[in-house]
Amino acid sequence: MGSFSIWHWLIVLVIVMMVFGTKKLKNIGTDLGAAVKGFKDGVKDGAASDTPSNPTAAPQHVTNSVKTDDNTVDVQAKTKS
Repeated sequence: MGSFSIWHWLIVLVIVMMVFGTKKLKNIGTDLGAAVKGFKDGVKDGAASDTPSNPTAAPQHVTNSVKTDDNTVDVQAKTKS
């Protein structure tokens, strides 16, 4: 009783087709296929937008053109590790 034979699956298929009808099952299959295709396209587009457009470009450095007086100390903040 652990596995079903092909005859069991055919009987189940016939009952499902009688309950839902072939048109309804076709519409469900079409909708499911469109949903899977849309999901794949969304994942592909999401992965493409995560990559930088020009990976070989050097990062831009910002320079400070504001003059400071002699009392200003320029330090770089460090994070605790």
